[in-house]
Amino acid sequence: MTFPVVGMVGGGQLARMTHEAGIPLGIRFRLLSDTRQDSAAQAVQDVVIGDYRDLATLRAFAKGCDVITFDHEHVPTEHLRALEADGVPVRPGPDALVHAQDKGVMRARLTELGVPCPRHRVVADPDDVVRFAAETGGFPVVLKTVRGGYDGKGVWVVPDAASAAATTAPFRAGVAVLAEEKVDFARELAANVVRSPHGQAVAYPVVESVQAGGVCDTVIAPAPDLPDDLALAAQQLALRVAADLDVTGHLAVELFETRDGRVLVNELAMRPHNSGHWTQDGAVTSQFANHLRAVLDLPLGDPRPRARWTVMANVLGGDFPDMYQGYLHCMARDPKLKIHMYGKDVKPGRKVGHVTTYGDDLDDVRERARHAADYLRGVITE
Repeated sequence: MTFPVVGMVGGGQLARMTHEAGIPLGIRFRLLSDTRQDSAAQAVQDVVIGDYRDLATLRAFAKGCDVITFDHEHVPTEHLRALEADGVPVRPGPDALVHAQDKGVMRARLTELGVPCPRHRVVADPDDVVRFAAETGGFPVVLKTVRGGYDGKGVWVVPDAASAAATTAPFRAGVAVLAEEKVDFARELAANVVRSPHGQAVAYPVVESVQAGGVCDTVIAPAPDLPDDLALAAQQLALRVAADLDVTGHLAVELFETRDGRVLVNELAMRPHNSGHWTQDGAVTSQFANHLRAVLDLPLGDPRPRARWTVMANVLGGDFPDMYQGYLHCMARDPKLKIHMYGKDVKPGRKVGHVTTYGDDLDDVRERARHAADYLRGVITE
């Protein structure tokens, strides 16, 4: 029996962990990576080194694959349409993925569907930013490049009119700029769902996502003290977005929980996502395994949690490059701790791994995750 070949465009940690999830299933994996040193390229046997922005490279890569999926959203939309025209299954397809690639397209479509979002408008220049602020109740205003931003990159908070006049960087970037009201939110949430081509879908528990400097620092599953009706509404919203946009695979809907008890959509990601890393150890079926099942149109796995609480903490690079030295302490202190490293060189602020902890006492689970992540990066030494 011949098992399918999944082609993953992008060689980062998401591809590495998706490949890992496919090994028990016997799924063959082919990777299009920028370099042999990329996180997934260190672990995958069948690696093609090339530029995902080059259509000829994509076409040659796709010839050896039964389905194409991604660990990032940056492949040009027109290239994905060309692959589909060649008869290559692309999942998620370009008509869906463009909503994760282009924030302007995403906002317009979600508004059309009646999905709650921050007030927004594409702006032309700094003077237009001032006009937008006047339309929406004043400053501060958030500016985002509609394509290419992640982990806080491509995002500017403009506090007042004088700062708006001096803010020229986003308009020099060569892409459209989206202005949004700065939401006064209580916390950030994420609703992760997975949908297959024939319409089966599953929803993971809604999680709280704690950011530090624009980068996800900690994820708590499920979100503490989230009312059941709001959690259900967030899951239903994510499932509706997945269906209306015809998403295949994993969809992360990043949300603001407002102080008056609503949720607003912040961002979409159509791939495994940092807010779903907790599922590796904390759910019956991880986001990575379910993403693979979805793109292959296999029955989806159980998304329910294994423990009352699971906490994921990102390990960010600091001034302590030899993280392996910390394993002895962390593993001895907490035998239930799970460590996931990405094979990356340690650089300040760079995501180089994550840890997960689980149990019945949230304070204990959170402290264990935070201690391990801080010890591995050298923030604490005991």
